[in-house]
Amino acid sequence: QVQLVESGGGLVQAGGSLRLSCAASGRSFSSYTMGWFRQAPGKEREFVAAITWTGGSTYYADSVKGRFTISRDNAKNTVYLQMNSLKPEDTAVYYCAADYQAGITTAAHRYDSWGQGTQVTVNA
Repeated sequence: QVQLVESGGGLVQAGGSLRLSCAASGRSFSSYTMGWFRQAPGKEREFVAAITWTGGSTYYADSVKGRFTISRDNAKNTVYLQMNSLKPEDTAVYYCAADYQAGITTAAHRYDSWGQGTQVTVNA
């Protein structure tokens, strides 16, 4: 099992930027696909972005493509989500998750470990 802790959330004005971090500990972080999800009040948890264990492949939800960038540093056991041009509709709790299987999936139920989440609030 891997333990995940997110940080970097906060309050930002529309058009601003934030960088979320997710620190992992436990099993071999470098062998996992890592994903970011978000959940707004009253809504389902939705996929945001994912990255394979090598960092060679990434995938984004259409709603964030071109604005968000996922990356990872396996030496630091950390995955990042750089969020630019933030919009009020990006307001949500953001979660990182680890998928012990190879490849990228957008399905939340396929992920094996989850962090506790970090709040991102974007004011208009």
